[in-house]
Amino acid sequence: MSNPKIRLNDLQTALLQAQTRRHFLRTLGSGLGTVFVGTSMAKYARAAYETGRSETASLDFTRDASSPLAALPPQFPAKVRRVIYLHMAGAPSQLELFEHKPELKRLDGQDCPASFLAGKRFAFISGVPKLLGSQYPFHQMGQSGHWISDRLPHLEEHIDDLCFIKSMHTDQFNHAPAQLLVHTGNARLGYASIGSWVLYGLGTENQNLPGFIVLLSGGKSPDGGKQLWSSGFLPSVYQGVQCRSHGEPVLYLDNPPGVSRPLRRSMLDAIDDINQQTYAAFGNPETITRIAQYELAFRMQMDATDAMDIHKEPATVLAKYGSKPGEASFANNCLVARRLAERGVRFIQLYHWGWDSHGADAKEALNLGFMDRCREVDQPTAALLADLKERGMLEDTLVVWGGEFGRTPMRENRNGQEMKYIGRDHNPGAFTIWLAGGGVKPGITHGQTDEMGYEIVKDPVEVRDLHATMLYLLGFDHHKLHYSFQGLEQKLTSVKPARVVAEILA
Repeated sequence: MSNPKIRLNDLQTALLQAQTRRHFLRTLGSGLGTVFVGTSMAKYARAAYETGRSETASLDFTRDASSPLAALPPQFPAKVRRVIYLHMAGAPSQLELFEHKPELKRLDGQDCPASFLAGKRFAFISGVPKLLGSQYPFHQMGQSGHWISDRLPHLEEHIDDLCFIKSMHTDQFNHAPAQLLVHTGNARLGYASIGSWVLYGLGTENQNLPGFIVLLSGGKSPDGGKQLWSSGFLPSVYQGVQCRSHGEPVLYLDNPPGVSRPLRRSMLDAIDDINQQTYAAFGNPETITRIAQYELAFRMQMDATDAMDIHKEPATVLAKYGSKPGEASFANNCLVARRLAERGVRFIQLYHWGWDSHGADAKEALNLGFMDRCREVDQPTAALLADLKERGMLEDTLVVWGGEFGRTPMRENRNGQEMKYIGRDHNPGAFTIWLAGGGVKPGITHGQTDEMGYEIVKDPVEVRDLHATMLYLLGFDHHKLHYSFQGLEQKLTSVKPARVVAEILA
């Protein structure tokens, strides 16, 4: 039987003989490169350390470990203290609401030009679709003379308070990635939502309520799911808290039978002691998140229930919003949003599902289900604006309304056939949002699309431009609101170019 030690030596010798000079230089080169980069960068790292700052790390977001949601001042004086974002999940048709296109109406029913189809990607359109004019009449309103369809009779009374951006565009034409891009700045999973960034940068004014609250209506969750209000790589204490507009605001928030509030307090004190010891030993920020969430849940038992209880509103206010206590509705959520805003919640996100108007069935038809969606949001949105204005809160609240992309000027024709119901396909090339409140010019329109409402011809605005502008209104340079993760200074606006849309700023 051969000696194992001799056999191992033979194998090592054979391996060394098999390595050519070229192989040796190739493997050595990568090692030398690492050494070179390390020694070259050392002087820059030392200079940054000696000066005590760097270009990308000029803001300090450090907090007391026991108060991760403590309010922090913005980088510079802010025009906005809070945000209410109204997302119409599914992408409402701008051509039935805000984009008055007489030429498209004139060409209604004609074959779509080949130039409209060449090189384009569609979710469902195939063959040669027909052009489709607006399904509703438009008229001008207010001193600004904005055009608006007859589908939003309540909102039109506030049209001089609105700042329209009609040149929004995106590079995503499917719902979930497009929604992720709108709310996290990236079409992929794992990135922090804008509400989480705002909470991370500013903290919250009311330590008895979550600083970032999410409310859903419309019967379904948005396609992007809970990732739309995720904290991503930020500590999870900054993620959005989904609340209900009826029943318990958060499931299992109340104490179970037989557990008194003093007993709950003593239990939490014991748990906190253990968590504090764990944090002292390992320094994991998620331990602090756990402590903060236990404490917040305890405080929320009284404050959250009160904030979400619209029964306490006068009958005149309920009628103004069209609210019916006990229901899960956009109207109730708008009223709750006002109550949360006046209690110091930093970022309030409302999602209303059902705007995907393909025409596949009656619910998705522009001439049927679309009307229902408009009725559901028109009165509550107008009431929210009026309520904030009457209470002197609109001047430091930013309200945003919009979807994830636009709709085509062509009628959808799945499998190349005209469909029973009227609908439009996805159009990432142009869509409309509006803003109102602190820091934006009221009664203006920024950007312009062509005569068909298909492509942008003036002042395009990317989603990241919108993010940069929102952060600016909250008092931040979007380049400097960052978080170190995987060796990069992660930002809401990513590494791609983004600009503040200065033209809409008051």
